[in-house]
Amino acid sequence: MTPAIFLDRDGTINEEMGYINHPERFHVFPNVYKALKIFKEMGFKNVIITNQSGIARGYFSERLLTQIHDNLIKETRKMGAFIDGIYYCPHHPTEGIDKYRIDCSCRKPKIGLVTRAIEDLDIDLKKSYMIGDRYKDVIFAKKLNLRSAMVMTGYGKGEYQYQRHTWKQHPDIIGDDLLAVARVIKSEQKLDELEPSV
Repeated sequence: MTPAIFLDRDGTINEEMGYINHPERFHVFPNVYKALKIFKEMGFKNVIITNQSGIARGYFSERLLTQIHDNLIKETRKMGAFIDGIYYCPHHPTEGIDKYRIDCSCRKPKIGLVTRAIEDLDIDLKKSYMIGDRYKDVIFAKKLNLRSAMVMTGYGKGEYQYQRHTWKQHPDIIGDDLLAVARVIKSEQKLDELEPSV
């Protein structure tokens, strides 16, 4: 079994632009590929976990989403990094069209997407992390007993600065961007290696 870095997509990997309904609107943040490479070098699997209710609402199709994700995977490989899996929820409980308007088990903060990833990729959840730009990603991590990290990209900076006084849970790690978080996790891993076994 291998630990994973579970990653929110919009606001963490790429710019938060509402519903991304065209590949040209998908802009990966600087340093993301470097961060993904560091995670892989540490032995983690990189797994994106994302809600994409724009499909349910009819703003874009699953085919378009697959194209965007295929482009991301190809570009990540070109940059010497790797994405092991992308899991998305296309549903919404109250809005949307026909088969997509359901109260599913895969929409975060429910844990269905992670359950699928664990089964598909043989993931060691106990040593895994969750990284996102929203407080709800922190809550999601706590439900799974994962260490959580919050980036200050996307919604992160605003939520952290103006809303954290209301939070019942707090991220274990805070970083300006994904690369900053990767460096903290790398430091933690080195400290774990140095600790004497009992």
